Formats: sequence, structure tokens, C-alpha cells
Amino acid sequence: MKLILTKLEDLPNVASEFIKSINGQKKIAFYGEMGVGKTTFIKEICRHIGVMEVVTSPTFSIINEYHTENNEEVYHFDFYRINKLEELFDLGYEDYLYSPHYCLIEWPEKGENVLPEHILKVTITEMSDGIRFIEF
Repeated sequence: MKLILTKLEDLPNVASEFIKSINGQKKIAFYGEMGVGKTTFIKEICRHIGVMEVVTSPTFSIINEYHTENNEEVYHFDFYRINKLEELFDLGYEDYLYSPHYCLIEWPEKGENVLPEHILKVTITEMSDGIRFIEF
């Protein structure tokens, strides 16, 4: 499926359509170049699923944990600074990725060998005119 984001003001509608389209899938890997809007899209997804806290990039912490208004946990990963798979093992990644909770992963290519088999892969591509395609 492909969604088109033509301007930032459309982000809430695109995120809502995305959530409806994924049929309850909770393990999601976000691919895209630096600055394409992965974190911005994840922030809006989190808002739509009821995250109460401020959503920020986990670039330095590698993982941020949020809670929804229904007291569900949401895990937001950023694998950008992962240099070896052992670092994911040290984090206890399996406890997160094989939980029933949302796991939203930026830069998944850094840990692709340990991702669940049925993870939803989302690619965000920016065109020269600023329009973004969100394909999954």
C-alpha cells in the first residue's frame, strides 16, 4: 500500500489512514534516508494510538518507552547508533520485540538479522518537491 503526504498539515490524516490500514500490526520497521520524517511520522502515530508522553527521538538512548491512555506500552527504537548486533542482545531486544506491545523501529537495517519475521516494513521516500511516499 502507498500513502502520499503532500504537506505537513496532512500528517494527522495520513497517520490515521496508516493505522487503519495495518490491521493491528504492532511491530513496525521504518526505513528512509536521514531527515525524511521517520521520527515525525512515528510521533503522529503515537498520538493516534493514545501515547500520553512527549515522543522524542531515541537516537542516543536507543529505546524510549511510552504509555498510552489505556496503560499500554509503546517501544520506540532508533538503531542508528548500533554498531554490532551484540548491542541489541545487551538491550534485551527480544523482551521488547516479542512482547504484545507496539515496537516502532527507526534505522532497522542496523539490526535486520534479529527482527521478527513478520515485521511490517515501511519505507518513507521524499521526492524533490517535498512530497513523501509512505509505502508498506
